[in-house]
Amino acid sequence: MTIPEVGPKTALLLYRELGVADVDALEQACRDGRVRAVPRLGARSEANILKGIERRRQQGTRLPAFEARPLVDAVVEGLRPVAGVEAVEVAGSLRRLRDTIADIDIVVATVDAPVVMAALVALPQIAQVLSKGPTRASVLLGRAEIQCDVRVVEPPSYGAALQYFTGSKEHNVRLREIAVRRGLRINEYGVYDVGAVPAPDPAGAAGQAGRRIGGATEAEVYAAVGLPWIPPEIREGQGEIEAAQRGELPALVTLEEIRGDLHMHTEWSDGKDTAEVMARAAASRGYAYCCITDHSQSLKFARGVTVEDLRAHAAAVRGLSDTVGIRVLMGAEVDILGDGSLDYPDDVLAELDLVIGSIHSRFRMPREEMTKRVIRALEHPHLDMLGHPTGRLIGERPPYELDIDAVIEAARRTGTAIEINASPDRLDLPDVHVRLARERGVFIAINTDAHQKAHLALMPYGVGVARRGWMDASHIVNAWPLATLLDFLAG
Repeated sequence: MTIPEVGPKTALLLYRELGVADVDALEQACRDGRVRAVPRLGARSEANILKGIERRRQQGTRLPAFEARPLVDAVVEGLRPVAGVEAVEVAGSLRRLRDTIADIDIVVATVDAPVVMAALVALPQIAQVLSKGPTRASVLLGRAEIQCDVRVVEPPSYGAALQYFTGSKEHNVRLREIAVRRGLRINEYGVYDVGAVPAPDPAGAAGQAGRRIGGATEAEVYAAVGLPWIPPEIREGQGEIEAAQRGELPALVTLEEIRGDLHMHTEWSDGKDTAEVMARAAASRGYAYCCITDHSQSLKFARGVTVEDLRAHAAAVRGLSDTVGIRVLMGAEVDILGDGSLDYPDDVLAELDLVIGSIHSRFRMPREEMTKRVIRALEHPHLDMLGHPTGRLIGERPPYELDIDAVIEAARRTGTAIEINASPDRLDLPDVHVRLARERGVFIAINTDAHQKAHLALMPYGVGVARRGWMDASHIVNAWPLATLLDFLAG
């Protein structure tokens, strides 16, 4: 009942009908589509409960992942050169690229655990040592005092440990159920044939029943139960194991497949760099194209560009392609006004290569009004893309009230792309909705919303969200060749 959408009657109903007794079980029931089947609830209640769970976690003990990442990366890089270390990697929800985390797990493969433990507690990122044993330590990192558990295993167990501590719980339970049916046992030390005579275990996992048949790599663990390796981002117990069994795992998009960035700001509005600097930075990343999209005129606090200035800006931007060596498109991030209309006249919008529509005001509109507002914008013939669709700021501002299912359906009907905004405090569209968009055949764009050239480096965050949403490159407009993208924008 700490979830705003769950009162006493609903909590009792969920317990009686589904056996749900805690928040994790409630979230899983929602993601499985079981809540909508409960009498007096339905799909809308299910979606609202999921939003309430997200808000509760954002306001609770979970930390935005981007705040922890630099500290964790520093610890990993500090351990990598330690004598005897053969491999080290982040595990847990951070490896699965969740947008918020409760704590951190790191797994190290080494033949000399005492040396690793001594090196760990000496790192400058360690604020406090909570506990330290022969193969495990718990420490607090940095001023934020994020708890980090470091586990040291011998190399033959590294893959098993990495798989085990990456999770999620639901994924691991399902994997182990399959193993049991095959007469196998999987734990953090390896995969064991429980019906075979034990042999000396090279991982030193004393007391394990059966003969060890794998565990040095994650691929060995999955292969032991007849599965291909499953990418960490989708190990959430949401059908990925069944898809793997059917040979239907998607080829998740990679950073290398992104061909351009279609949302970036310059000093013409609230950006820090010139259009040329931004375009050159895009070219230096190996992109084939980019798009300059400064704010429209109504966004005064972001120095929105007037119609008169926009035309001068466009002439300068379109002359950059020959200068920087990649195609530089001219666009705008146009405000979706309160009634769903767009912030530039139609004749101005028609002159742009790409129009992104975004909401920057009146976040507290009622759900029905907000949904109508967004759908009206999607129906505008010049709108190519919906920017940061839910308006959330992770840990700061919840998404506005919106029937995202209806919005995704409208995007499918109108042929409008939806953005994954890679800014790490947004990560918007969230992964659960990205997967829904993919299932509906809606195209996605992964953009950084860069306000200076350094922000172009945020693209991996957006790619991570796309991967968690089961997205492949064919559904992502800025993974297409330039000619295909231009055909889409002209359609």
